[in-house]
Formats: sequence, structure tokens, C-alpha cells
Amino acid sequence: MSGEWRVASGEVRHYRELRVWQKAMALVRGVYQASSGWPTDERFGLVSQVRRAAVSVPSNIAEGCARRATGDFVRFLSIARGSLAEVETQMLLAEQLSYLSTEALEPLLQSSDEISRMLASLIAKLEARRP
Repeated sequence: MSGEWRVASGEVRHYRELRVWQKAMALVRGVYQASSGWPTDERFGLVSQVRRAAVSVPSNIAEGCARRATGDFVRFLSIARGSLAEVETQMLLAEQLSYLSTEALEPLLQSSDEISRMLASLIAKLEARRP
């Protein structure tokens, strides 16, 4: 049984067991690697923005899970989805500015899409169990 299902079914689990958190952490590493070669004048602009948004995804999953209240968890998972959309937008902008190749962008977008679907599924499972 996946960690997501155990959380959704009410068992107490640690956020690090959640596959969606693990995949979000991998996305953060990918974003850091992809943005490491961007222009230095973007260090406090787009680089900082996309990295903060990427870090926000697993951070909100972890914080929501730690809250132990289903409503709080759902709210933090929704925030994580918003941050994920922000990452996607910023990565697409980086491609348009020629900071990132299409070949480098594609796996990040695929990962983001998978994480988004996982978050949506977990939210639906959690909401279904709410009174």
C-alpha cells in the first residue's frame, strides 16, 4: 500500500514516506541543476523565484502532513499545487528566454505533471474521507 493511501486512510505516516513528497524533492534537485547555469544577473530574479517555488512544493506537503488535521493537510496540498504551477510557468519562461533548452525542460515538465496528478489524487482521497 502506498504512503499516500495510508495517509488518506487515516493511518499515521511520516511525510518522507509519501511518494509525492519524494518526487517533489527530486523536482527541486532538477530545478536547482537546471537553473545553475542561468545568467548571473538572474541570481536574485528568476533563479531565486523558481528555486523558492520549487522548494515550496515538498515543504507544503511536509507541513500539511505534520498538521494531522485533514482540512489543514488538504489546504497545504493545494498550496503545493499552486507552487508547482508557479515552477512550471517560470521554467517555461526560462525556455522562452533561452536560459533552458527544450530538452532540459521536458523532463521537468513531465515530473511536474506527475506530481500535480498525485497531489490531485491525494486531495480527492482526503476530501472523500472528511465528514
